[in-house]
Amino acid sequence: MIDKDLAPSLLARELKAETLIISTAVEKVCLNYGKPDQKELASMTVAEARQYIAEGHFKPGSMLPKVQAVVEFLEGGGREAIITDPEHLAAAMQGKAGTRVTP
Repeated sequence: MIDKDLAPSLLARELKAETLIISTAVEKVCLNYGKPDQKELASMTVAEARQYIAEGHFKPGSMLPKVQAVVEFLEGGGREAIITDPEHLAAAMQGKAGTRVTP
């Protein structure tokens, strides 16, 4: 099976892209998504992403594969990744929206 998030990550690594953008249904990656203490993340590092994955913050079939794809991309040489929804894509590319992930 080809995963819709991991496939673009692999393609971006093969193309030696500097930036990977993953479009999703929410503007930003969140910790404790849908809970009263939900926290939106404007940025995170690969180390932080790994920590949040280990802590179980991202659901399989939802945000988890997106964050895993970004981690793989950045560990494969990418410079940055952005996760956001289509509505905020232009602002995210200017650093004004979305979640920016760096090595």
